[in-house]
Parts: sequence; C-alpha cells; structure tokens
Amino acid sequence: MTDNRQVVVVTGGTRGVGAGIARGFLAAGAHVVICARNPPAEPVRAPRQGAHGREGPSATAEFRPVDLRDPDAARAFCAGVGADHGRIDVLVNNAGGTPYGLLADTPAVRQAKIVQLNLLAPLYTSLAAHEVMSRQEKGGAIIMIGSVGGTRPSPGSGAYGAAKAGLENLARTMAVEWAPHVRVNTVVLGLVRTESAPLHYGDEDGVAAVARTIPLARLAEPADAADACLFLASDAARYVSGAALHLHGGGERPAFLDAATVNH
Repeated sequence: MTDNRQVVVVTGGTRGVGAGIARGFLAAGAHVVICARNPPAEPVRAPRQGAHGREGPSATAEFRPVDLRDPDAARAFCAGVGADHGRIDVLVNNAGGTPYGLLADTPAVRQAKIVQLNLLAPLYTSLAAHEVMSRQEKGGAIIMIGSVGGTRPSPGSGAYGAAKAGLENLARTMAVEWAPHVRVNTVVLGLVRTESAPLHYGDEDGVAAVARTIPLARLAEPADAADACLFLASDAARYVSGAALHLHGGGERPAFLDAATVNH
C-alpha cells in the first residue's frame, strides 16, 4: 500500500448485499478487496455521492477469485491481501446463501454444502484474517453477516438457519478469545431488497405485500447493511464486541395479532 486507507475485505462482495457493503466502504475512502468464486458482472464501484449526502471518492473494489470453503485457499487469500496491502483492517464475512428446499426433500450432501458455505467458510476466513490482524498494532475488526433465519424457525432453509445461528455463536466466542486485539460482531439481517428479490418475493406487488409485514414498512436496502458495517468497523464502536446488531426494521409482526378476533 502506498497510502493510509483502511483495507477492507468483503467476501461475496460481487453482488447483492456484499456489493452494497463494498460500495459503502469505498464511499468512506477504504481500499476494498472483494472475493467470490466468479468475478462480478461489472466492477463494483463507489457511488459518486456517499450515503447521507457525503461526497465519496471515485474508487473501484479490487476483485480476487477464491473458494473460501477450502481452508487452505482462504488462508492463502488473506495472507496475499495482507502481503500486498500491508494489513487487513476489516473483514466482512458476507458470502453465503441457500436455495429453497424443505429438509426432507433435500439430500444430506446438499445440506452439508449449505453449512459449509454459511458457517465453515466464515470460520476459515476469520482464522486466516486473524493471522494477519493479530500482528497489527491496531488489530482489526471482523463482522459476520447473519440472518433472522438463525434466530427463528426457517422452513425451506433449515440448514441455512442452523448455520447462521452457529455463526452468531462463533462470533461471540471469537470476540472473547481474540480480545482485546480483534473485535468480532454480527449484523443480523432481515429481509433485504436486492437484484434477486423477485426470486423470493415476486413482482412489485409481492415486494410491497412483504414490506407491509415489517414494522418500518419496507425491506432493507444493501446500503442499510453497509451503514451498519461501517459503524461496527469504526472507532465509534471501539467498545462493541461480541454483539449482534439486528437490522430487520423492527422484526416481524406476530401472526397471532392478525388472527385474533380482538382489534390490535
């Protein structure tokens, strides 16, 4: 590195929530490295104007291909970023996801792959990043991207929900074991509107109908996740570790309120 910009790694940062997080850090002036198995359809760039009207620099995320489900590949990836840029200040473990499938209808081998992607890959990457961060004078910050699917029943995504529940617990343990040098927190996401939203919610009427179930009356945007990560990575969160920040717009309205015969 020839400058003093913060070095931020965002896994799965080529699209959706991950790309939104990457753009947020780019707008804040960081050097952002994104990774995935395949390159983005187009470069991930900072918006010309940062969030909340702040002017953001013109910048593009650096892409590196890697399959983080391979612990040796994850270690080589983080070591390479550390060697090339001098450090890793922030790791955002965003890579993950799952196709819809009821437990009894999904082969065990596929369930294992879902757990591998959503729990083991973040574990491998965090271990690799910790090797770099632990040698830095100012340490670093690791942020897990969790899901409300890990805090409630997740029909159609059972293995995913179980993995996300484990991820949050893993973050708490890392926060204890790696303190005070490395802070570890989780952003627990609710429903997010991305380019794949139609696959989950249907057309605009479907999105609007889902939004009405959320107290804040809208789905989250990737920029909302970016702002949460920017906070947890900043000095404003210097005493925050082992925490779970729930970013779900107030959660889900309990179904019994609409089913009951009394007026709520």
